[in-house]
Amino acid sequence: MRSTLAFVTGMIALCGAVVAQTRWDLPTAYATSDFHTRNLAEFAQDVDRETAGRLKITIYANATLFKAPEIKRAVQGGQAPIGEILLANHADEWAVFGADGLPFLADSYDAAWKLYRAQRPLLERKFAEQGVLLLYAVPWPPQGIYSRRPLATGRDLKGTKWRAYNPPTARIAELMGAHSVTVQAAELPQALAQGMVDVYMSSSITGLSSHTAEHLKYWIDTRAWLPKNAVLVNKQAFDALDRQTQLAVLKAGAQAETRGWQQSGTANDEAIAQLRKLGVIVQPPSPQLKADLQKVGQFMLQEWTERAGAEGKALLEAYRKP
Repeated sequence: MRSTLAFVTGMIALCGAVVAQTRWDLPTAYATSDFHTRNLAEFAQDVDRETAGRLKITIYANATLFKAPEIKRAVQGGQAPIGEILLANHADEWAVFGADGLPFLADSYDAAWKLYRAQRPLLERKFAEQGVLLLYAVPWPPQGIYSRRPLATGRDLKGTKWRAYNPPTARIAELMGAHSVTVQAAELPQALAQGMVDVYMSSSITGLSSHTAEHLKYWIDTRAWLPKNAVLVNKQAFDALDRQTQLAVLKAGAQAETRGWQQSGTANDEAIAQLRKLGVIVQPPSPQLKADLQKVGQFMLQEWTERAGAEGKALLEAYRKP
């Protein structure tokens, strides 16, 4: 009888432990090797440790669960309780999402951090309206131009097959006279191999993870902008957690943000060195190319300001405040 009672008691305890454990799937569009994805893995480990295994997070990299444009909607709708997005991908939905995709508005880590501080309150309010919690955001390194041939001026981009992956990059192509080809990060290696793309703007890290060196031999370090990835949590999923687990998620998110901003700069230096080893010619933009790109940036900023309205004005005022 005692052994039977002990068995039943043990089974009840085991069932209780199983019920208490929550599992979250976290989709991201980027490769496992990218520092963003490695940071996500550390975040998941921190949550596991802080919650003593009560919350387990599984990372689905390289758009294996949802494609890049689908992840935000999946988190909003509860198909994924948590996910990572590129904010500027959703600039057509709300202009403020695309603020960090405007060329030369914020072209250094210090400027990008200042922009994020001005942008975050607006982001939090918008996401709250959509049933989403903004957990943290981390920038990609400064964006440069990969090209099959040297670029001396903006005119050299006319007629090229330009990879676009969000509204800002598509608009740059249009203004520069390039042919826009929509290709998300997970599809980029195949697009390059098939000759669908002969020029695109992205970070040193994307160039490595997409094996760009096998196809494009120039990277112009324009440092045009630093777009941010944001990690979002479905609010209902978050509210369903006990308070201790919620605090653990928030703590791990804050740590991932601090760590990610530090890792971004380091990863950029390492990736540039690796690109050079692979035979990519890394060079600064010519004065004329930079001037042509800055002219595009000013035009896009004017367009953005008109679309963003009062929220955009408030964002720029906060960003430009000394």
